[in-house]
Amino acid sequence: MAASCRKNKSHDMGGQPGGRIPVDPPDTPVFAEDWHARALAITVAAGGLGRWNLDTSRHARERLPADDYQAFSYYEKWLAGLATLLVETKLVSTEELRTGRALGPPDPALPQAATADKVAAALARGGPSLRPDLTVPRFSVGQQVTVLDPDQVARHPNGHTRLPGYIAGQTGQIISHHHSHVLPDSNAHGLGESPEHLYGVRFAATDLWPGAGHEGDEVCLDLWQSYLVPADPS
Repeated sequence: MAASCRKNKSHDMGGQPGGRIPVDPPDTPVFAEDWHARALAITVAAGGLGRWNLDTSRHARERLPADDYQAFSYYEKWLAGLATLLVETKLVSTEELRTGRALGPPDPALPQAATADKVAAALARGGPSLRPDLTVPRFSVGQQVTVLDPDQVARHPNGHTRLPGYIAGQTGQIISHHHSHVLPDSNAHGLGESPEHLYGVRFAATDLWPGAGHEGDEVCLDLWQSYLVPADPS
């Protein structure tokens, strides 16, 4: 099936033309600038306040104006997204962001900052998205499935999704079943975790990019059940 002609959002750049992607040499430092490490640290620390989740924070970065998204560096996007979340959740005001000064006392209901000796263990635990299987999976390994358009699966107007636009309308084969995971499309907007079965799906590169893909190359993606329909409805 032909791919959708929908206009992708700024962050949905997978499969788009644009030349070669530069590859960093093995000795590239993790943080090119000192402030990059601080940007990561403050974003993770703010997440510990419990006012948003991983999917919410991703959507905050995706909502940057297109020109800013294209112009900002990786960690500039992180800081801009964090600023959006802090204001939207009323943890800080725009005036406090502008001046760098608190205009009132902190909210006593906020959790206390984690001490340094607890940070490593908290990061090691992470935030697993695996949930118990409460339903029977709709698809099985080896089955052919077709991918819906991101706009068809949206749980919120102009909302978050992990479905990349370049595979919309494409048909692939299920190669693995990862059981049930939190659905980002719902979780990002406070609509609940809504766990769904998650599948590994394999696509031929020549199907995705006719005339450009190399014969034998494959693209494998993890896709939630609501992103898919049977390739053969019968």
